[in-house]
Amino acid sequence: MPEIRKVQVTDFAAIADIYKDGVLHGTGTFDTEPPTAQYMMTRWYELRAMNLPYLVAVEGKTVIGYAYASPFRERIAYRYGVEDSIYVHPDHKGKGVGKALLEALIKASTEAGFYYMYAVIGDAENTGSIRLHESAGFEHTGKLPQAGYKFDRWLDVIFMSKALRPTDGPAQGKGWGT
Repeated sequence: MPEIRKVQVTDFAAIADIYKDGVLHGTGTFDTEPPTAQYMMTRWYELRAMNLPYLVAVEGKTVIGYAYASPFRERIAYRYGVEDSIYVHPDHKGKGVGKALLEALIKASTEAGFYYMYAVIGDAENTGSIRLHESAGFEHTGKLPQAGYKFDRWLDVIFMSKALRPTDGPAQGKGWGT
């Protein structure tokens, strides 16, 4: 099993390469042009400033996957919920890397004081991601039909959610926006 740790500045070339594969060959992201490592690092600085976790899976010194939490929506009332993103190098898919990253991201997000995690899964046929989230206790909460168009076909978006802590009282903490 890979080591899961916080991301470092030196990880972003590998992260950009992993994401590039997802952009060019997958439907889990609706991006059509791969961003640079510099762009990915700039995004990390923004997430870090909001106390949002960003993790990598490493085997030896090689980054083989990454996961991060980001705001589900930008409006301040959403500040206690986060959206997860998980990407695994194609040579390491199906080996438990995504599961290890998701479990660590759930733990880090809970410890950071968030109440809900949302999965916004590109492509209803992305069964690997759907099953991964189901195995972690996420519930199906909706579908946006034909929300994106990539690789000459319409793609649905699947919404899933997981409670990280009880919501039966007032929210505690600041969330990501304050």
